[in-house]
Amino acid sequence: MGGLRATIETVGERRLKPVVDRQRPGLWKVALALISLALSLLLWINGLLESLDRPSVGNDLVIRQLELAALAAPQVSPSLHDLLIGENPEAALLEEIERQSRPENDPLRALLQLNGPEPSRARPLLETLRDGGDPATAALAARLLAEPGSTDPGRPQPELPGSDPLLRRLSCLALGGSGSSCALPREERQAFFQLIGVTLLPSLAALGGVLLIGREIWLRWRGLVPEPPPLLGPPLGVIDVILLVAGGFVLLGEVATPLLITPLISGALHGLAIESPLADGLSVLLLYLGLMAAPLTILALMLGGQRPEGGWLQYRWRPVGSALRKGLKGLLIVLPLVSLASWLQQLVWSDPGGSNPLLELVLRSTSPLALFCFAFTAIVLAPLFEETIFRGVLLPVLVRQLGAGWGVVVSSAVFALAHLSLSELAPLFVLGLALGWLRLASGRLSASIWLHALWNGLTFSNLVLLGS
Repeated sequence: MGGLRATIETVGERRLKPVVDRQRPGLWKVALALISLALSLLLWINGLLESLDRPSVGNDLVIRQLELAALAAPQVSPSLHDLLIGENPEAALLEEIERQSRPENDPLRALLQLNGPEPSRARPLLETLRDGGDPATAALAARLLAEPGSTDPGRPQPELPGSDPLLRRLSCLALGGSGSSCALPREERQAFFQLIGVTLLPSLAALGGVLLIGREIWLRWRGLVPEPPPLLGPPLGVIDVILLVAGGFVLLGEVATPLLITPLISGALHGLAIESPLADGLSVLLLYLGLMAAPLTILALMLGGQRPEGGWLQYRWRPVGSALRKGLKGLLIVLPLVSLASWLQQLVWSDPGGSNPLLELVLRSTSPLALFCFAFTAIVLAPLFEETIFRGVLLPVLVRQLGAGWGVVVSSAVFALAHLSLSELAPLFVLGLALGWLRLASGRLSASIWLHALWNGLTFSNLVLLGS
């Protein structure tokens, strides 16, 4: 963080454009802001503590990736084994399943044990599945116990829940089938390409980011970085920003709005006979639109009147290509930094609690329409709204009060805390630093919005690839 902060200081130590003088806030306004801040802090602390009890999507992601590796193994050339799937992906998958010890993974665990070096280890688990599993799993377990590894693989096999290809292949092998007769070339090829999408491509992007970081350091050391444009901030003070974030974003947006509109949304979806998973997608989309309404209305009232050329928030969408390029460059730079932050957090605190519940919904959803709702919320609405609040309003006000470096640091901390997830606190803080640095360096809020959208899009695509 120190190196990035030094870069921010270099980029950001400059004069803000003059803003409209505002009258000293009245006592009622100060009192309302302080009450809102106190309540928001209590809500955020409670939300962060509650995140410790939420399930973490990280465990699911690890198992899904190892399942892809095990399924894709026959399609991976020996020269790429170590790079893509490791020495023994099935053994690695079994080790992770045994570490997590979740009942829903018991059928896969039993089959991996049966096909491993010690097949006898699977017998107690197979007996449990035979006596207490669902009908399809119980039938397969009974057959494996009766004649493990010696039955005719041509005999019809019990249908497994969801027809999972890895389970189908492992059960075929456990029933005595050969590698060629149990192969699933189409599914294995698909798993291979999915594995490339979630491992190799992000790794190459992170490597490109390391090179870009080195280039940025070299340019700054040589003094070759052009002077950034002045930062134009809205004519708001600290009290105004506290009211906007604590009062509008937290109390009205995150607390009051869901209480008011959740029953309406549920009633409307029930009346239209819309069921899960589409109902989940529409609920997330409509709730987020409701969350946006109060703070954006408050902001519009605060910024009412004549605006300067280019607007108070410096969106500057055109030319679109240059803003997108800056966002893409920022994405490449932030990838290795966020990965480093996540790794360090894992070293210090191996189990910091659950993640954003939306990630779990995306990972498990099989409805294209529901996925579209999730994608529109995460990739379009969230970047537009959050960047408007945190980098469009909060950051310029903090820079004016604290200077560029501390302004970026404090706004990044608020941004990370607002997501109410201890497990994501460090990565989101680093992402916030990158978003703030890009806002200052480019003088364009659109560049930060593009970076935020690309980041969420990358996360979303990884979840879809692993979930499918």
